[in-house]
Amino acid sequence: MRPDGTAHEPADPAPAGAVPAARPRPRPGSRRSLLSAGGLGAALAATAVLAAPGTAHAGRGTAGTAGVTCADTVPGLLALPSRARADGELAVVAGYRTAGDGGGMALRWHARSTAAHNGGTVLLPDDRPARGRWRQLHDGVLDFRRFGHFDASRPADDALDAMIRDNTVHRIEAYTDLLFRRRHTVGRSRLEFDFGGHEVHTGGMERNTHDNPFGALLYCAGTPTDTVVRYALAARVVELTDCFPVPDSAAFAVGQWWCLRGDEVAGGGADERELQKLVQITEIVDAAHVRVNYLNGWELAAGRTVSWTRIRPVERVHVRDMVFLGAGQDTGAVDDEYSGSHPVAYEYAVDCDVSGIHATGTFWPVIMRRWCTRFRTESCSLKNPPTVLYGGAGYLTQQISCLYGRVADCTTSNVRHLNDLTASAYCQVVNCHGDGDDEGGNPFTTHGQYEHDLLFEGNSGLMDIANSGAQWGISAKRITVRDHVCSWFTANTKITDLTLENVRVVPRPTFDTDGTLVVNADGAQLKGCSARFFAIAQRSSRSSRPTTVTDCAFDLPAGSVLIQTPVTSPVHFVRCVLSGLDGNVLRGSGPVVLTDCTLTGAGGGGAAPLQVGASELRIEGGTLTDTGVVLTAVRDQRISVSGGTRLAGGNSGGALFDRAAGQDAATVVWDLDGIRSAASTGVAHVRIASGTNHYAAVGARLTGGTLELRPEAFGGGSTLLHTACTERGVTRRALPGEGERIRVADNLVA
Repeated sequence: MRPDGTAHEPADPAPAGAVPAARPRPRPGSRRSLLSAGGLGAALAATAVLAAPGTAHAGRGTAGTAGVTCADTVPGLLALPSRARADGELAVVAGYRTAGDGGGMALRWHARSTAAHNGGTVLLPDDRPARGRWRQLHDGVLDFRRFGHFDASRPADDALDAMIRDNTVHRIEAYTDLLFRRRHTVGRSRLEFDFGGHEVHTGGMERNTHDNPFGALLYCAGTPTDTVVRYALAARVVELTDCFPVPDSAAFAVGQWWCLRGDEVAGGGADERELQKLVQITEIVDAAHVRVNYLNGWELAAGRTVSWTRIRPVERVHVRDMVFLGAGQDTGAVDDEYSGSHPVAYEYAVDCDVSGIHATGTFWPVIMRRWCTRFRTESCSLKNPPTVLYGGAGYLTQQISCLYGRVADCTTSNVRHLNDLTASAYCQVVNCHGDGDDEGGNPFTTHGQYEHDLLFEGNSGLMDIANSGAQWGISAKRITVRDHVCSWFTANTKITDLTLENVRVVPRPTFDTDGTLVVNADGAQLKGCSARFFAIAQRSSRSSRPTTVTDCAFDLPAGSVLIQTPVTSPVHFVRCVLSGLDGNVLRGSGPVVLTDCTLTGAGGGGAAPLQVGASELRIEGGTLTDTGVVLTAVRDQRISVSGGTRLAGGNSGGALFDRAAGQDAATVVWDLDGIRSAASTGVAHVRIASGTNHYAAVGARLTGGTLELRPEAFGGGSTLLHTACTERGVTRRALPGEGERIRVADNLVA
């Protein structure tokens, strides 16, 4: 409805440059005045009056009385002669093809109209007058039945275009299945498509262009303008600022939308940029600064160039409740790229939501977004796309350079990705679930194009973050994943401040039998997580917070590397359970701390001990059962064991604490304070046989087993202090004699 209460009706296109003529207002009190004021509702009321006893009725296409024509159907109305009809005369039809079929409408005669017939809002009588058209009256809500579409037997593209192009229409509805064969562009705002849960068929869809995920059935797109501002930063732009320097703030106005983009990272990938967002100007701060609705996630150095492109976005274009059946010949990605179909794509869009789309067999993403800000994608699904191997294809939804989005309550089966967030920030993915991912089409991913501040919560399915390759930067920051279940999770590229809470990686025989979880030691913090294969890698060191693993459980495969070679950052395990240990390796040089952890070897004492290459290993409390520690001595090392740490059993190496042979150049510092060790028969509590060592054991309680501190390991600059210890049933296989640098007295030996 218009503000004055009249019904919407499409206007004839005016010649270029023409000034629209004023429309004469109806005479107050006239029937035309009544119908205009009441709009469609009044016109339908007139139908009831005309159908009452004693009222003339055009039953099958005859003229009514008092300037109102009634007909059962649209063909019946169009069969009536058009000559001598008065401008503004009204008509009502009871149905489009049959009375009561849902295609009924009210219309007004426009005597001077020459608009093209479209089968719905503009109707040309059968006698085809040069001038004169029936124009449908409506309140801004139209549906395909009013264009004669009641099933998917013939394409409804013309009807869709007619409704999209009618600026008085704000809602388009479907009440039946439909067929579309063209790709449509929506360039205006405040329009809602509701397909009512009916099927949308796209067999025979026109061919797409090359590498074009925006060639959707509905491509909702704003318009970039020619207004571009570029500025080389005179000083660095700090992280989490919303105030940006500009050459002249007079070029901007509050409320405008701009694509804000940084230049490529020097020496980086071809598409590596930290800044790519659609932002709105919220304040003109001063002559050289503007404020936007975005706290940037990455610092920009002085000298970097930032470009601003003015955008006229589409706003509030929503798509709802569609069962979409994708087209394509299933002959492989090369052809499906052109013949495949997908429902909706957004570009330069604000506040545009999608819900209730359930798709099968789409090629490009079901919901494609780029340069979008503030949106919701909810209760959507995808199953069985034609490929999960072709880049960009087989997604439920992809977001590129997007802000403030929420993807919720979505599911996928046998797809490449359920959700991809690329160069995006401040988005959430909640209660989404992907199955059928045995082909490696991980449901949850980001490209690594400097994504930041993303939340994944309550989801299930394979996941990797920032793992699409160096072209985009393999970087992300402040990613939080909570309550996630999967059989494979990798986050081992340049991911800073990753937070994982209650992430459970469960081995699956049809995909990853190891149940892999890998993270980057750059401020990663894990709480309450579990996996079989767990590894810590390091590709970056940007964070100021520690890497911690708290209250987690890992049943490690034999020989797996727990801490990889590049790790230089400290890693702290707290109250963790590491089971199935058998020759596992802590290879990185960074310090490792185990606080109140439980370590258990496989095989009841027959497993190999941990191989530790860390520069420092601190064990504070906790237990080690049927396992042990071998310091590799590939570098100078320190081991500190305290807090009542308890050791028991044995291992295939024959020692609970040992130094590897053949690396005699390194110096190793041993600090054993108050440990409780019960070794199996023939197993050494401590065995040090070579190299330079500084050993101190104070207050240790040793039971059974042996003690082997060979004199050749404590010559020259080495030192040894073994005192205030209790040894019960311990066989001293080797122990140097007292000397200036050797103290082995004041122990209780029984």
